[in-house]
Amino acid sequence: MMGCSPDDEEGSEIETPAHQVKITKGFWIGQTPVTQAAFERVSGLSPSGFKGAMLPVENVSWHEAQEYCQAVGMRLPTEAEWEYAARAGNTSARHGPLDAVAWHQDNSGSRTHEVGQKQPNGYGLYDMLGNVWEWTADWYDERYYGSSPATDPRGPLSGESRTLRGGSWDVDSWGVRVSNRVMLAPDDWDADIGFRCVWE
Repeated sequence: MMGCSPDDEEGSEIETPAHQVKITKGFWIGQTPVTQAAFERVSGLSPSGFKGAMLPVENVSWHEAQEYCQAVGMRLPTEAEWEYAARAGNTSARHGPLDAVAWHQDNSGSRTHEVGQKQPNGYGLYDMLGNVWEWTADWYDERYYGSSPATDPRGPLSGESRTLRGGSWDVDSWGVRVSNRVMLAPDDWDADIGFRCVWE
């Protein structure tokens, strides 16, 4: 089930209606967000404001994230793939207590943290919630859930903004939920935006 969890009282209309989605192709997804060390090794660039080899790379646009994933033979996840991986079979808004699973506004000290320090979800994935927002492949449409395909949804065919998921070090509990969705123009970047890649 994709969309606002049944017990989630912080959800909004853009996360509804909750709807069943079938993903027909198996995929691998990064165990953590892409680190600064990995990004620099592939791209030769060091764009992050918070410096540290094992910190998540940030200050990357959607285009830069997609270019990195393609350079390593992967791609950005669709929203459906991202949420499936983030939920890991859990129907709740988070896979554990907020402070145990995520760096967010109230515990981050206003900065990113090294990846893999919080509890992983049921699939062994770290930082799916908090630390940095993660770019997805999909264009953003706040009404997309009302008409999205039930099988392998890939988002609208066009748009002005791309969708980000997962919350970050700079948002409160509302932002750090598996169904939360926000948008940003693909040319923009910020100190709380990173990504991870998938491989079919």
